[in-house]
Amino acid sequence: MVQESGRGRPRSESARASVLHAVDDLLVEVGYAALTMKGIAERAGVGRQTVYRWWSNKAEVLYEASVVDARQELAVPLTGVPRDDLRAYLDALTNFLAHSHAGAAYRALLGEAQHDADVAALLASGDVLGESAAAVVAPLLLEAGGDDLSPEQATALLIGPVFFHIMSGRGPESVDTKKQVEQFLRALAAD
Repeated sequence: MVQESGRGRPRSESARASVLHAVDDLLVEVGYAALTMKGIAERAGVGRQTVYRWWSNKAEVLYEASVVDARQELAVPLTGVPRDDLRAYLDALTNFLAHSHAGAAYRALLGEAQHDADVAALLASGDVLGESAAAVVAPLLLEAGGDDLSPEQATALLIGPVFFHIMSGRGPESVDTKKQVEQFLRALAAD
């Protein structure tokens, strides 16, 4: 669970799961602009008041669904072989951003955040991509021993090229994660 609002009675886990599964599926079908709390409730098979009890708006529902799924989809088992771990992560990130319903939700929220300060604040409240990348980058930073590059800078160097590539409309098939890993490792060594 991402965040409890503290309002009303405790969540029914089955209702919560239904809402979170419904929201990103519905987003893919109708798009962000046509997504409504009423539609989410209907798709989830719960009352609208149930949805409003725990989330104030569609962005909050979509954000929670995206974060929950992203944490699962971007968690790669570490093998201890840096090149393999980094490539597995970048492959998972590419798949998440380009093909996953949760990735579609994340992209929709990023777009909405460009002109909605509340959605921008919601996204700024947690960095699910940075958190997931940090799990792969942290062991490399410890091994490198340098302190010129912060963990945030290192994760930005890792995910930035793939993120920019997908978010600017290029197809995922042209993302070369092997090349990205080599460039990242060279940048880390130059630190």
